[in-house]
Amino acid sequence: MRALLLYRLDLTAGADGEEHIRAVDPREPIIRATDLGVTRGDGVFETAVVRRGAPQALEAHLDRFARSAALLELPAPRRELWRTTVRAAAEAVSRPGVLRAGELASVKFAMTRGDEIEPAGPTGWVLGFAGADPERVRRDGTTAVVLDRGYRHDVMQTAPWLLQGAKSLAYAVNEAALREARRRGADDVIFTSGDGFVLEGPRSTVIALLDGTLVTPPPELGVLPGTTQGDVFAGLADLTTLTATLSRDDLERADALWLCSSTRGAVPVRALDGAAVPIHHELTARMNAVLDARED
Repeated sequence: MRALLLYRLDLTAGADGEEHIRAVDPREPIIRATDLGVTRGDGVFETAVVRRGAPQALEAHLDRFARSAALLELPAPRRELWRTTVRAAAEAVSRPGVLRAGELASVKFAMTRGDEIEPAGPTGWVLGFAGADPERVRRDGTTAVVLDRGYRHDVMQTAPWLLQGAKSLAYAVNEAALREARRRGADDVIFTSGDGFVLEGPRSTVIALLDGTLVTPPPELGVLPGTTQGDVFAGLADLTTLTATLSRDDLERADALWLCSSTRGAVPVRALDGAAVPIHHELTARMNAVLDARED
């Protein structure tokens, strides 16, 4: 990842205009060591890929941003302020000469609970950055292992304080899972619940092709509502799609599997726990054509 630009937002009450958005050098510190987002991961974030100068699926990302904030009991994000800033960042990173060959820009926006020692309301920022173009991994696929998340499938209902289903800054568990995948010789992870239901990846939504139907797990299992998966299902109206529970056995019998995320699109899984999984190249291409053409 290469940082391109950074905006600091004034989130005090009534701060909605462009004068409350401050551009800073992305190398400039904007968060104190006592910010709860740093010390406790107490905050939420979203990432939107940028194409044709605009953040894709921005309204869906803003919806999920507000949902995550509500789950953490953070102040409701002032939508117009965040929308204005994210769009400005997307436009800025799309100017000629900003990106290098083989790079694709994205915009990450985050809000924390604020400073622990001198509380003055939430901290907010928007970061424009460049990452690798996903064309190769979309073509060649990725490898994954199945790991137990350790919670029952109904944890969102029985223990909402565990914040499953919120896109929080507390990502240590997800990063640990990805390190475990690498130790096992794989690139990525598909989590299952302690009682055997398929959940999601540390940074992606799962889609399985089962008997001609595209299936993804429901948010009620404590998974993030997938903005990318939602666009795929909406754009492939001629196919049968379903939001329903999946078992570990369903992964093994699937005709194809995908991990979907904002920055990479629909990435096929070519191997799961060391066993080969067929890549459906035609359907993968259709999914990503839908995603690359979307506008918000």
